[in-house]
Amino acid sequence: MRIAQLANFVGPTSGGMKTAVDALGSGYVADGHEVLLVVPGPTDARWSTSSGEVVQVRAPRVGEHYRLIVEPWRVLDVLEDFAPTSVEVHDKTTLLPVARWARRRDVASVLFSHERMGDMLASRTGRVAGSLASIALLNRLLVRTFDRVVVTSEYARSELAGVAASVGCPVDQVPLGVDLDTFRPMASVEPRDRGVLRLVHAGRLSREKSPALAVATAVELHRRGVAVRLDVFGSGPHRDELEELAGDAPVVFRGHVADRRELGARLAGTDVALSVSPHETFGLAVLEALAAGTPVVTADRGGARELVDASCGGWGHDAATLADAVLGVADRPRVETRTAARQRAEQFPWATTVRRMLAIHRRGADRPLVRAG
Repeated sequence: MRIAQLANFVGPTSGGMKTAVDALGSGYVADGHEVLLVVPGPTDARWSTSSGEVVQVRAPRVGEHYRLIVEPWRVLDVLEDFAPTSVEVHDKTTLLPVARWARRRDVASVLFSHERMGDMLASRTGRVAGSLASIALLNRLLVRTFDRVVVTSEYARSELAGVAASVGCPVDQVPLGVDLDTFRPMASVEPRDRGVLRLVHAGRLSREKSPALAVATAVELHRRGVAVRLDVFGSGPHRDELEELAGDAPVVFRGHVADRRELGARLAGTDVALSVSPHETFGLAVLEALAAGTPVVTADRGGARELVDASCGGWGHDAATLADAVLGVADRPRVETRTAARQRAEQFPWATTVRRMLAIHRRGADRPLVRAG
C-alpha cells in the first residue's frame, strides 16, 4: 500500500500527535508499505526518515507554535505525485479538501480523530455553549466527507458515534500504543528521599492539558502538611501563571525534555504521576508513566481514565479529590502498584496499534466506501 499521512504539528513540543504519527509511519514502513508524511513548515522541503518520506509544505505561523496550511491545493499537488492508495488525516479543520480529492479518485480516506471539538474549545476559550451548533455542523461534515473515522477511546467515540451512524460512516476504535523499551521501570525501587512524596507532571503547559490542576493538587498536599515535591516537565504559554499558582509549594519547573529516554528515566524515578486533564481522548503521557512503572492519578472522566484502573492508580475531579487519590495510591505497597502499572502499559504495544490501522487501510484500499456526500 501507499499511505499518505497528513498533519499539522505544534512546533518543538508536538507531543502526542507527533509521537503517534511517527510510530504509525515507522510501523507501516516496517511492514513493507510506502509512506509519505505531509506537514506544514516555514519552507518547502523534503527529506527521508525511518517513518517514510516527509514533505514539508510552506505555511504561515498561527500563534506561537502552530503553522496552518492555508493553501490546500499545495498538498493536493504532493498527493497527485505520490498517488496514495489511502490517506490518513490527523487534522479536523484544514484538510477537508484532501478527503474530497480522495473520493474523486477512489482513494480511501481515514480521519484520525485526536480530540473532541467541544472539549478543545472549552479548554481554550472557557466556554462552549455558543459553539455547539458549529461543532455539530463540523462533525456532520467530517463524517460525510471521510470514508472512516478512527478514535482512540470510548470517550472520543461518544462525540461522533451518533452523527456517524446517521450517515453510514464507520467509526473504528483503535487505542494508541507506548514504546515499552524507551519507557521502562527502574531495575529496583528507590526509597523515598527523606520521606518526600515525589510527583511528576509531563506535558505541554497549555490549558487543554490542565497543568494548573496538577499544580493545584501539589499545592493542596503541601497545605495539608504532606512532604511532597512536584517536578513539571514541559514548556508552554502558561508557565508564568503556573509558577504564580505554585507559590511557596515545592513545585519545580524542569522545562521541556527532548530526549525520550531521559524523560522515561525521570518518570521511573518518581512515586506518582499526575496526568489530570479531563479533556484527553486517550492519554499517551499516562501510558508512558505506566510503562515506566509509575502509578498514575488522572481525571475521573475522559479517555485517560479508561487507561487507569484501581491496581495502577486513582482519579479525582478537583485538587482535593486528586490529592486524596495521590495519598491513596502512595499508601499501597509500592512494588505491587509499580508492577501493576507496567503490566497495564504492556497491554498497549505500538505493534497492535499499527496492525489494526493497517487492517483499516487495507479494507479501504481494497474496497473504498461510496456514500452520499
